[in-house]
Amino acid sequence: MKIFIGSDHAGVELKAAIIKHLAKADMIAEDLGPFSTNSVDYPDYAHTVCLEVLEGPKNSFGILICGSGNGINMSANKHQEIRSALCWEPEIAALSRQHNNANVIALPARFISEKKALKIIDAFLDTEFEGGRHQDRVDKIAIK
Repeated sequence: MKIFIGSDHAGVELKAAIIKHLAKADMIAEDLGPFSTNSVDYPDYAHTVCLEVLEGPKNSFGILICGSGNGINMSANKHQEIRSALCWEPEIAALSRQHNNANVIALPARFISEKKALKIIDAFLDTEFEGGRHQDRVDKIAIK
């Protein structure tokens, strides 16, 4: 599993905590920036992470973080084969994988605690896609 992670300035501190958490579980997240809390534009990092997910190994995932999670999630979902889910509860993260085969998760740094964010990430990464009837629905997401 390859994990790519990026944020805007509002998500830098949470991003660092997630990277540390993943390292404890012997998972490595490639940090695609930013590396300071100076103001940046979230689409730049969303697009960078999504391109890596699309061009990386088959089972690559992305983690995106901004203040509300909305802007970075909207930017990510502009990519045809990206299914980014804005998650603020572990159950939503699990369902995004189980039913929607999400390959990117977006987190709202200003609205969840670090502890909750880590639970959300664990739920996302620990859940498998169910396929079946859900695959039929996922196949209808991208506009061809």
